[in-house]
Amino acid sequence: MSDQSTSVSTDSPSEMGTFDDNGDYIPRQITANDLGSMSLDEAYGETMVLVDDGQMVEGTVVRVDMDEVLLDIGYKSEGVIPVRELSIRNDVDPSEIVNLGDKLEALVLTKEDKDGRLVLSKKRAQYERAWGSIEEIKEAEGVVEGLVIEVVKGGLIVDIGLRGFLPASLVELRRVRDLQPYIGQKLEAKIIELDKNRNNVVLSRRAWLEETQREQREEFLDNLKPGERRKGVVSSVVNFGAFVDLGGMDGLVHVSELSWKHVDHPGSVVAVGDEIDVEVLEVDLERERISLSLKATQQDPWQEFATEHRVGELVYGRVTKLVPFGSFVQVGDGIEGLVHISEMSAHHVEMPEQVVTPGEELWVKIIDLDLQRRRISLSIKQAAEGGSVAAEYQEHFGEHAYDDKGNYVGPTGEHSASDAEAAWAEYYAEYGDGSDAAGEGGQAATEPPEAAEVSTEGEAPEAAEVSTEAEAPEVAEVATEAEAPEAAEVSTEAEPAETAEPDAALDEATPEAPPSKTE
Repeated sequence: MSDQSTSVSTDSPSEMGTFDDNGDYIPRQITANDLGSMSLDEAYGETMVLVDDGQMVEGTVVRVDMDEVLLDIGYKSEGVIPVRELSIRNDVDPSEIVNLGDKLEALVLTKEDKDGRLVLSKKRAQYERAWGSIEEIKEAEGVVEGLVIEVVKGGLIVDIGLRGFLPASLVELRRVRDLQPYIGQKLEAKIIELDKNRNNVVLSRRAWLEETQREQREEFLDNLKPGERRKGVVSSVVNFGAFVDLGGMDGLVHVSELSWKHVDHPGSVVAVGDEIDVEVLEVDLERERISLSLKATQQDPWQEFATEHRVGELVYGRVTKLVPFGSFVQVGDGIEGLVHISEMSAHHVEMPEQVVTPGEELWVKIIDLDLQRRRISLSIKQAAEGGSVAAEYQEHFGEHAYDDKGNYVGPTGEHSASDAEAAWAEYYAEYGDGSDAAGEGGQAATEPPEAAEVSTEGEAPEAAEVSTEAEAPEVAEVATEAEAPEAAEVSTEAEPAETAEPDAALDEATPEAPPSKTE
């Protein structure tokens, strides 16, 4: 066994030392004296790193905690990187940013805090390195690339070594409303604003897109001509109009070009995503702007009204607004005309309120139609004299109610009889049939004072039928010589009949009928 032990010892001198010729054991040398003339304290000082506030240092990650990372930079103690100084991102997990053994560059924030720790910042070190390269890129009008890390009010935060702000209006060629899908995407952008003192960097991806797509845009604009009609999709709606994507560029439909009617807000006419037809109004090649119109693709209501109506016609309208000099009356979809105060009544009118009220519906006559200036002059006074009624109202009241010239003459024939009977039935229901007389020559007990004058043998009036003495009255009751009620003046057989006026009750049967021309 001793031979084997001697053999092992001889074969392993580095582990066990050696033996001299006499067999004495010589221990192996553990350390070498390489200090020379230096003392041990001097040797310690040589191996330590000297640091100052604001200095850039390098080190190795030796520990990763939830709230901090320890970095060995060769100082007398490890440097501490708080989680807030680890990344330009907010609320990050340190284990997602660094790993044990990673080599990092950091900036000395505090050589010794109140707890005696060396405080470092990886984020500030990145800033310092990034500013230098970003300033060079800005001067060269170059492009930066970074990862979208956050959505903030008004835009995106892009990691380009520091926090670059990309406004929402500059993310694409047209404004983007939903920015969440961009999180985690790598984007290229141009630097449009740089302020190191404020630590402010503003980016524009739209500028980069415009530059890369300039040739395509120029070709698109060259092929676009005023007067063309194109299909497009509403990409955004703003207070002054709507932007429409034409398949290569956006054009603006100004609020005044959205509809022939008054538009309070573009959102009441179109919405984002709507597919619409538009007409090209103008193409500005220099400024690369396209002006579009939606209403140009629609029928002009003024042109349509002027085609279907003429001066002198009666139309039905609604009072929309009163002004000191008259009132405005809507006579069509989006069409308003003015009734001047002098055309409101045959008598003198001080204020329009004396004749009409807003919301009131009435007949008016067209006395002037200026299509070029888009103005219509109307008259209530002349409408009361009767006249030709517009075609759409003739269809409503029936052809039988108009003469050959289009003048409203009221119901005739079988229509007049049935209408009159209905009117008298309503009259009797309200006032009674007049069978009870208040003495000889007295007034009927229930007969109202406003009764029409009728004749027995003369011409029957237009609005009411009358019967003679010999016939029982069907429509109107007639007084004889022996009976003379105050409510109705009657002539006998011997006397010629006076011209009769239409009965008031019959007028009530057709309240919306236009005024008739007097014969």
